[in-house]
Amino acid sequence: MTSDIAVPAPETVAANGHGDAHTTAGFGALTLGSIGVVYGDIGTSPLYAFREAVMAASGADGLPTPAAVLGVLSLILWALIVVVTLKYVVILLRADNNGEGGTLALMALAQRAVGTGRGGATIVLLGIISGALFYGDAVITPALSVLSAIEGMKDVTLRFEPYIVPLTVVILVGLFAVQSRGTARVAAFFGPIMCVWFTVLAVAAIPQIAQQPQVLLALNPLYAVNFMLHHGIVGFVTLGAVFLAVTGAEALYADLGHFGKRPIQTAWLTIVLPSLALNYLGQGALVLGDPGAIVSPFFQLFPQGFVRGCMVVLATMATVIASQAVITGAYSLTRQAIQLGLLPRFEIRHTSEAHSGQIFIPRINQLLLVAVVLLVLLFRSSSALASAYGISVTGTMVVTAMMGFVVVWKGWRWSALAAGALIAPFLFLDLTFLSANLLKVFEGGWVPLALGALMIILMYTWRRGSRLLFEKSRKLEFPLADLVAMLEKRPPQRVPGTAVFLTSDPLSAPTALMHSLKHYKVLHEKNVILTIETAQTPRIDPAERVKLEQISPTFSKVTLKFGFMESPNVPKALAIARKLGWQFDIMSTSFFLSRRALKPAAHSGMPRWQDRLFISLSRSANDATDYFQIPSGRVVEVGTQVTI
Repeated sequence: MTSDIAVPAPETVAANGHGDAHTTAGFGALTLGSIGVVYGDIGTSPLYAFREAVMAASGADGLPTPAAVLGVLSLILWALIVVVTLKYVVILLRADNNGEGGTLALMALAQRAVGTGRGGATIVLLGIISGALFYGDAVITPALSVLSAIEGMKDVTLRFEPYIVPLTVVILVGLFAVQSRGTARVAAFFGPIMCVWFTVLAVAAIPQIAQQPQVLLALNPLYAVNFMLHHGIVGFVTLGAVFLAVTGAEALYADLGHFGKRPIQTAWLTIVLPSLALNYLGQGALVLGDPGAIVSPFFQLFPQGFVRGCMVVLATMATVIASQAVITGAYSLTRQAIQLGLLPRFEIRHTSEAHSGQIFIPRINQLLLVAVVLLVLLFRSSSALASAYGISVTGTMVVTAMMGFVVVWKGWRWSALAAGALIAPFLFLDLTFLSANLLKVFEGGWVPLALGALMIILMYTWRRGSRLLFEKSRKLEFPLADLVAMLEKRPPQRVPGTAVFLTSDPLSAPTALMHSLKHYKVLHEKNVILTIETAQTPRIDPAERVKLEQISPTFSKVTLKFGFMESPNVPKALAIARKLGWQFDIMSTSFFLSRRALKPAAHSGMPRWQDRLFISLSRSANDATDYFQIPSGRVVEVGTQVTI
């Protein structure tokens, strides 16, 4: 999940986006920022992960045996080492797309490595699946995290129990309500709060470990192996709960472009991993001494009364931070999906003049809020919600491993055997976790699967419908070169100024141009055929933004290129074109856009239901004028009707 939250000033980050070349102060700021933004999700896992895993491994009486406690602890610790440290910190952080990471960035990288054709189509499908599954994660994370923190009030006094669900809903509604204001001010506190959180996690565990030093035996991986060998199906079910300890690991890779490789690695190895390991060991030691403590092992690490009450407040703050990261991640993923042609245009608001990554998408915010509140009201406890968690994240990790193999093999030019030897163990582990989580489908795991399936249908329908519409439009349109030759030979009446015609197909005459000639029978003195392209890189160098081509004395082609993490701004890009020699006055320039009214055709390339879905998505798309940030007073829209 990519978190578009305020980061330190750009000058602290290296030009390649990695942030490896910066001052000591800059490096410290980036490391502190990564603790707050990157590790919010995985940092709050101790609230519920150990409890759920041990309860899954417990016998009929619900009380865990020492063997079960040590086995589960060993599984959690080694999952953190293998899945997070080796797969993400050591390997995937090297697979950057011009300094950016994340599911769709990896998809673009893999697609570039294999080229077009069947291989490229398969990579796009994998990207659609992983992106869709992330939306399931974006819904469940806020609900589970905040609910698990508020449940700590029961450990302060049982009188709070009836207020847990209502208070959770109030906090979540407040969290989504402030999204439109931007996250810069809140983000300034994220790093320090999470540093306090991780410090408390570690310190609270030390007394329990000192009282039960045998808990350190869990550091031996043989305890994890023996547990799986001797517990059969129970061990497999437990593995699904163990995975809760590593959810949020994908944020390491997704936030690569915000903080850089070295700060993320340093924060994990020096602060986050040791704190998490100590806390899990502390919870294990507590349960070894008192098996009944498994009901709420995290909060029982702290003394009853004021201290535990303060911990509930701190846990709530930490879970809000974890939720904030995944919410802004949903905004970022949506913008990437729009740019890559996987979703229709949505309104994107920029909440900061200094950081282009800080965005707010009202429609996504509303949909997430409704889904999150419904989940809380439906499941009503973190234990019930924990069953729904994991499937979307494990699915994303499986797809990430597959695309990672393609990048190592084709992009890094390793042999297929060497790339397979590197990735296969991680893919096997991810598939094992996915299989274990699939056992929880009927207990709540259907939620992320249903959300993911819905998003896959939407993304696939939009991509397929857009391609069919493009192909159909090209057959109906007149070749641009032929039209220009005719107009230069027998020009119609000329009017002063410049006309800019937006089109997705620079080889064909734009529909708006054809209708303008048909109805007005006039032509501007200068005419520009403008095409906007999305590159398979996150950002484009300003020097490569504009491409100019003169095709006749009065006609020229302009191609504007944007990265898939950039918001297209046509006026700013045209300012670059002016420096390249295209003289125009924005106040005497008119932008002509085609607005298509779609109707289902009798014989379409898609089923009728998919036709109607595509048309509905098209109608919901944000206006091109707003999306491309074109001055509305300079826009002329020409309506056309197209069957699809």
